[in-house]
Amino acid sequence: MMRSGTGKHTSAGGIIYTGEWLEDKMHGRGTLQHPSGALYEGEFKDNMYHGTGTYTFPDGSTYKGHFHNNRLVGDGAFTNTEGQVWMGEFHGKAALGLKLQHNT
Repeated sequence: MMRSGTGKHTSAGGIIYTGEWLEDKMHGRGTLQHPSGALYEGEFKDNMYHGTGTYTFPDGSTYKGHFHNNRLVGDGAFTNTEGQVWMGEFHGKAALGLKLQHNT
């Protein structure tokens, strides 16, 4: 059986995906919840975070921006647990030249 369309899947490890499927892969818009508390909401392609989305880390910090093959790539904003927002261009684990957004 091949999943296509919209649906929900819960893995044996407790990962829950709710969203669009194409040829048995997460593809389109969806939400992926991990038992650790991590959450991704956004676009998928071939079972990977790909396009725009928001990733919430288990500690509550977030990244909103672009993803490419499960990696943070391109323009985005990282909000740490103190509410400080760092904006700029991300390249996987590297993010050179980020700017702190000041609240006025």
